Amino acid sequence: MYDFDEIIPRRGTGCIKWDARPPFENCPDDYIPLWVADMDFKATPFIIEALRKRVEHGVFGYVRVPDSYYETVVRWFSRRHGWNIEKDWIIYTIGVVPAISAVVKALSGPGEKVILQSPVYNCFFSSIRNNGCVILDVPLLYHDSTYSFDYEGLERACADPLAKVMLLCNPHNPAGRVWTREELAKVGQIARRHGVTVVSDEIHCEIVMPGCRYTPFASMSPEDQACCITLCSPSKSFNIAGLQTANIVTDNPEWRRLIDRAINVNEICDINPFGVVALEAAYTEEGGKWLEELNEYIYVNYLLLKEKMKDYPVCKLEGTYLPWVDVSSIGLPSEKIEEELLRKEKVWVNAGTMYGTEGFIRINLATPRSLLAEGLDRVSRGLAALAAR
Repeated sequence: MYDFDEIIPRRGTGCIKWDARPPFENCPDDYIPLWVADMDFKATPFIIEALRKRVEHGVFGYVRVPDSYYETVVRWFSRRHGWNIEKDWIIYTIGVVPAISAVVKALSGPGEKVILQSPVYNCFFSSIRNNGCVILDVPLLYHDSTYSFDYEGLERACADPLAKVMLLCNPHNPAGRVWTREELAKVGQIARRHGVTVVSDEIHCEIVMPGCRYTPFASMSPEDQACCITLCSPSKSFNIAGLQTANIVTDNPEWRRLIDRAINVNEICDINPFGVVALEAAYTEEGGKWLEELNEYIYVNYLLLKEKMKDYPVCKLEGTYLPWVDVSSIGLPSEKIEEELLRKEKVWVNAGTMYGTEGFIRINLATPRSLLAEGLDRVSRGLAALAAR
């Protein structure tokens, strides 16, 4: 029904993915971008139509977020994910990254420790540092092209008296894991045992591959809800990140008070009218149908990547559109591999060092298949040349 094969020209439109200047000298500008987590698919027709109607109104002043916004979020997570939340639990803001920083500021002080599990989304590191806190990394365990939690390491980290907050990525970027209910339950038990608050970044929750099921951390039990703050947004799954809308969800009124204060201190308390309209259009029955087709398309793209990258271990992709490829056998720093692929093959991927782990690259699958095939051919050719040195 939806045409994900359509190529939408984006170069020259001011988008970061296609128009950013590479971080290395003497790199081409006409690269194929398989890096930043931004899809090349046109937004759904119902989102576009809703935005068109808002534009035709012609006045774009300050926004009072309507009750329908909250009701839409509550209804979406209840029907689609079995997570029953209340309107009063929701705090809106301009994005999940600002939300991470606001929550860290609200619940941790300078010098205190924030737990994360690398490899993990790079802004986890910067949000902790920017708030004067200390990173307490408990690396995920890597075995047989997949990752798992280090429960013993998490136990030790949570027992640290300076550890107040644990940042969780669910589904996990870049490991591609959709954590199971059993895995999340163990993490929750450890966190509660030591009074650590779980801050769960669930921005990728709608991008789930066949045979996998996303579980909101806070949905598992009242006890897990009570120890968790959830961060969510339609931005990744519906490709509307530029409309800058996200939500922070917690049933704890004292945490909401502290977070609301941090949001206002950081001046990230006002969202734009288009974000409100887009969220209400996305979180609908039509939006669910679009997501199902999107996930099927991404899964076939993932199979294509595995075929093209057959000489390198590809971590099993359960969620997100950002597979994680083990290139450690080449014996070069992953930043050097990123640079060489960009210079020699005109294809841009992300180096694993950005996410706290050496020897891997992250590749974005959310692009039309014909373009992805060309990009993957370039990656494969470039890796072969580097391995042959």
